[in-house]
Amino acid sequence: MTPTSKTALDRAAELRHLLNKAAHAYYVLDKPQIEDAVYDRLYRELLELEAADSSLITIDSPTQRIGGAPSKGFASVQHRIPLLSLDNAFNLDELTSWYTRLLKLISNETKLGSAQTDLPMVGELKIDGNALALSYEDGLLMRAATRGDGSDGEEITANVRTISSIPLRLQLNNPPAWLEVRGEAFIPNSTFKAINIDREINGEMNFANPRNACAGTLRQLNPQVVASRGLDFFAYTLHLPGDWQAETNDPPRPIDHWQTLQWLESIGFKVNPNAALLADLPAVKSFFELWDEGRRQLPYATDGVVVKLNDLQLQEAAGFTQKAPRWAIALKYAAEEAPSKLLRLTCQVGRTGAITPVAEFEAISLAGTSVSRATVHNADRVAELDLHSGDTIVVRKAGEIIPEVVRVLRELRPAATQKLELPNTCPECSSELVREEGEAVTRCVNNSCPAILRGTLRHWVSKGALDIDGLGSKLIEQLVDRGLLKSVADLYGLEANLLASMDRMGKKSAENLVTALSESKSKPWHKQLYGLGIHHVGEVSAKALAKAFPSAATLAQIACESPAQITTVFGIGDEIAQSLQQWFSTQANQQLLAQLKQLGISLSASENELINASSEDEKTNRLKGQTFVLTGALPTLSRSEAQALIEAAGGRVSSSVSKKTTYVVAGAEAGSKLNKAENLGVKVLNEEELRGLFAN
Repeated sequence: MTPTSKTALDRAAELRHLLNKAAHAYYVLDKPQIEDAVYDRLYRELLELEAADSSLITIDSPTQRIGGAPSKGFASVQHRIPLLSLDNAFNLDELTSWYTRLLKLISNETKLGSAQTDLPMVGELKIDGNALALSYEDGLLMRAATRGDGSDGEEITANVRTISSIPLRLQLNNPPAWLEVRGEAFIPNSTFKAINIDREINGEMNFANPRNACAGTLRQLNPQVVASRGLDFFAYTLHLPGDWQAETNDPPRPIDHWQTLQWLESIGFKVNPNAALLADLPAVKSFFELWDEGRRQLPYATDGVVVKLNDLQLQEAAGFTQKAPRWAIALKYAAEEAPSKLLRLTCQVGRTGAITPVAEFEAISLAGTSVSRATVHNADRVAELDLHSGDTIVVRKAGEIIPEVVRVLRELRPAATQKLELPNTCPECSSELVREEGEAVTRCVNNSCPAILRGTLRHWVSKGALDIDGLGSKLIEQLVDRGLLKSVADLYGLEANLLASMDRMGKKSAENLVTALSESKSKPWHKQLYGLGIHHVGEVSAKALAKAFPSAATLAQIACESPAQITTVFGIGDEIAQSLQQWFSTQANQQLLAQLKQLGISLSASENELINASSEDEKTNRLKGQTFVLTGALPTLSRSEAQALIEAAGGRVSSSVSKKTTYVVAGAEAGSKLNKAENLGVKVLNEEELRGLFAN
């Protein structure tokens, strides 16, 4: 019953506070503070107040955790700070190698020399779920997104609001203008089993594992379905504005990663309780070995531990590659293993000519999927395993993704069996296979090999490259087998009538494909570069290279004459530079580039790309070196929006005015900061004048 001495506004605020506090105690602390019946009564009271007056509904209200109408899809959003993945180590030797590299890097960057011997680390369990990026503004959850490609993800805010262990409002009296939290959404084992039982009853296919179930749940278009599946969340990373400092009664800004985990917990997040502060490498190894057995008793799935450098300043010194931080690594446990009977050894030929031996065996269930083929990596591994026909082999999923043969149970080998070895000739073109001295890979070096050609064509038309819709693997096989395609350039000579004669191709499909091929000629330069399939050049590095070298001609000249210059591009190392040098020096590749150029494929950045790149650089650096202070309420921009605009243009937003302040941006009801700016002679801008800085 609402006390008559309180207004509806006051009572709604009080109910939100009580209910959010109770939910935090129940879902995060696992220490219920009030009985379910009391919670339900308070929740119903808040619902009634909001139903009577919709203006009482706020985004941090517990009634807003479950959305109403299903979404029509998910928008792509750019992460404020890239959500990178982690490099992996699959044994303690690889961990030691990573640690040694990090120690050397830190010693060089910090000028500590050989004196730096131990690096305190934090060990955390690697939860088998899905990474999320949570964005808070002034303490309120405003956006949640998936990892995506690390730069852009899908916005799934309505779904994430249903996860009770994620706070809608942070427990801070004076929250920063913006705050980013990263963590892992997951489905507990018991919930996963219950979901699959329900799916069986409803005649639906089971989820293979909790990670897949979590990913499928997060992408549900109906938030009510998400709410019904009981997802949970552990926070593990924090990003704060550079100049933010805690005020009275708020926990102080953390100075290392261990404090960061405690800070996240203090402001309302659930943090995995099994993390540990580790003094040195032996402590890391002990932590890893401790949880190898202990993880089997946990109520959720975990496939390893994440090891992070504790000191935040040393993290910054270590820096990042284009894909992952150098100061953290995921140390994986040995994957689930299962025995099977070996049937035969075959070989696959990749688009670079690499020969990969593949073991085919009786189907087994492994990590939730049916498996009947597994890689044996290379000729050395085949010899090491000493494979014989009819052997009983043990198979596992490397990184729980790619099946591989681990060992042979020789004691179960049948009598008089034949030893299996790699062939001397290519299984596709019968050319003699070559293995260069010092290399583990055996290759087919015949550029006309159908397998190499098929792989090259599949790569060229793939989504990350030229993205040519309608040209799938089956059609590529037909065209290659009939001798109609000898290179990527031949794609652009295909005619609709010819394509219509292929299996499963009609006249309309053929016409659409010809149109798609023609349109692909105008795809951006970085996609063309990636499509060339140069060894070690992925989508991310292709973008970086295309921005630095605006044409194939420029890149080719630099690669051949001054390859060291290529390594000056952020994230590009010697391996990529050497690969580019080798590729552009090959006569067949030079001929291909000339053919593509004649066909109208630019192999260079368009005028618009150059203008956009120049504009992007200009925008990024427009306010570089300038410091802003925001005060008062601006007419149309929120404080966080104004700050985002300034930072995107290279400026810095500070919370205090000093002689070093470039501008104070003042709105209505500006306080003491405006007075201080006037006393110090700092220039004061209104919102219109601020916007003018971006327009110039």
